[in-house]
Amino acid sequence: MAHSEDGPRPKYQRIADTLREAIQAGQYGPGDRLPGENDLMATHGVARMTARQALSVLRDEGIAEARKGAGVFVRAFRPLRRRGIQRLAEQRWGNGRSIWSADIENRSLEVDQVTVSEEAAPDRVATVLDLADGEPVCVRRRRFVLDGKPVLLATSYLSMSLVAGSAITQEDTGEGGTYARLAELGHKPVHFREEIRSRMPSQGEAVRLSMSAGTPVILICRTAFTAEGRPVEFNEMTLDAASYVLEYDFDA
Repeated sequence: MAHSEDGPRPKYQRIADTLREAIQAGQYGPGDRLPGENDLMATHGVARMTARQALSVLRDEGIAEARKGAGVFVRAFRPLRRRGIQRLAEQRWGNGRSIWSADIENRSLEVDQVTVSEEAAPDRVATVLDLADGEPVCVRRRRFVLDGKPVLLATSYLSMSLVAGSAITQEDTGEGGTYARLAELGHKPVHFREEIRSRMPSQGEAVRLSMSAGTPVILICRTAFTAEGRPVEFNEMTLDAASYVLEYDFDA
């Protein structure tokens, strides 16, 4: 019998493989309880530590989540579809609607932990917004909570010389949000660029987003430009990857 160069897979990995295949086959659906340590010990004739390691593999992969005192469950995934192109259409924010209305359908969205401050532009922000190093920027930090679960952290940077005295410097920017206010100031965004990356969350991000172990974050950096090509907003977003599907729909 041929073995891989690393030898046979450890028993806990083989048990995790069996459970993963059962989940993929629909034997266990979203929200269903998986066999516990005692069940796995009896079924596979293994020690408790081996059973525990098998379940922890699925948790680390983000397939399952532990609920205190209740067991390990298949993670339920009711994704938020982030429609990357439609959500930024002027007909949305230009008509007083939040760009979030493209994503949430009839679900309950709350924006909390809102802070607005004046700060010296960090180097990366000064570079993107074409500002002098340390030039003052308006910094808007928000957390978005969907159906009671935090899903997104967002930090927007705008040149203070552009937005001073406007509603953009207030916690509530009014109908249509920041982009509608920029348009009123004569700096209407007409072009956007988004860059997307992924990594594991910092401890602070995991806490603020109430994330389960084994879940990465998606990082989206968006720059908004005027018709003249002037960058007017830089927005850094941190998304709980278990809460999102990123959707892009465009013509050929």
